[in-house]
Amino acid sequence: MGSVHVGERALVLGGSIAGLFAGQALAEAYREVVVVDRDRPTAATGTRRATPQAFHAHALLARGQRAIEDLFPGITQECQAAGVPTGDVGADLRWVINGRRLPPMRTGLVCLATPRTVLEQHVRARVLALPNVTLREGHEVQELVTTPDGRRVTGARLFDLVGGESRVLPADLVVEATGRGSRLPLWLAGLGYRPPAEERIKIGLGYATRHYRLPLGLLGTDLAYIVAQTPSHPRGAVLARERALPDGGERYVLSLNAHLGDHPPTDPDGFLAYARTVPVPEIYEAVRGAEPLDEIRSYRFPSSLWRHYERLTRFPDGLLVMGDALASPNPVYAQGNTITAVEALVLRGQLRRGGEPRPVEFFAEAAPIVRAAWDVNVFGDLAYPGIPGRRTPKTRLASAYLSHVHRAAVHDPAVAESFLRVAGLIDGPQALLGPRMVARVLRRSRRPGPRPTPAAIHS
Repeated sequence: MGSVHVGERALVLGGSIAGLFAGQALAEAYREVVVVDRDRPTAATGTRRATPQAFHAHALLARGQRAIEDLFPGITQECQAAGVPTGDVGADLRWVINGRRLPPMRTGLVCLATPRTVLEQHVRARVLALPNVTLREGHEVQELVTTPDGRRVTGARLFDLVGGESRVLPADLVVEATGRGSRLPLWLAGLGYRPPAEERIKIGLGYATRHYRLPLGLLGTDLAYIVAQTPSHPRGAVLARERALPDGGERYVLSLNAHLGDHPPTDPDGFLAYARTVPVPEIYEAVRGAEPLDEIRSYRFPSSLWRHYERLTRFPDGLLVMGDALASPNPVYAQGNTITAVEALVLRGQLRRGGEPRPVEFFAEAAPIVRAAWDVNVFGDLAYPGIPGRRTPKTRLASAYLSHVHRAAVHDPAVAESFLRVAGLIDGPQALLGPRMVARVLRRSRRPGPRPTPAAIHS
């Protein structure tokens, strides 16, 4: 289905995943779409300075895979053809919670286990192949440009970092997608608008990651071990296949992580010692004598952040916000790219209904998407006594119930599948709250569960 013609030019601030998703949605409705980035992403061959998180383990949630496939038909098959591991979320991933493995089950939900850099490269190639989309690299956004009364954004002032020149680029619509460090709250204040309220959860998350050459078939046909962090087992890990290596073996990524400042070391001995404390000893055994392919890198994420633009009663026309500039949740839940892809579908849907997208309507329609993910963050993160935050009776009850779900899921494939569907943002949290499911969870959570066995990693 195509969109009606809405305007002459749309300007997207930020050329990473959020900006590219926005560009794809806008290209149907605007004669010209210009994506601006201060970096030079087309020249990058690895992790860019602007996206240091891309070095660490990534995968798309099930809803994210569906949304990206909707935005870019055939991209899942394209990634598969390029060697990206793909499989069933329940059958081909080894989930470990509280040191116990969930039973394998076929869910019909697709996991696209693509590194962030690879996904961005495929998406960028698709977007820049559109005849009406251009990317202006090496340009910094200095300020928004508005009508004299400030009620409408009419473009942005850009500074050419190479040429040293500043000029205004007019636009019918501006989409702010510069990420977590967005300056939009300051720009709004300067224009006489109230900045959005910010909701934060201070989690003190830290990652450390290294890539290894490991034997072919180390996990059989499975894609990864995913060791979830919980209050009883606070150190998490992802050991995931990335691709076959031309000179033998496979490239694997190992990311270690924990909240509250318990960060993995970046020296080789300390990194391995930390890996040994993760409640799946097979991970340490797999990498302790393996060939490393790079140095260990760390990443710090101090707090989850949601800027509540949907609560503002005044906001300039001709301006939208997407991606981490809107909400930047805890990355251990792998929600960021999924939220952004669904936001792009919201934008596309509004454009297809005809007329310019209205900020109030866009934020109102995007808010439930963010809320579903944010609740997962709140209920999971505030279960840690050391993470500060207001714990309402509802929050305490939900966090306690979530711990029962974790325990029940290791026994009951039906509970495990429902949990994975909620974690993957396919279903809302209410899917775990029906009377029959609650009874099932409480009954099954009383039993101890099986632990992973050392032989399992080579099955």
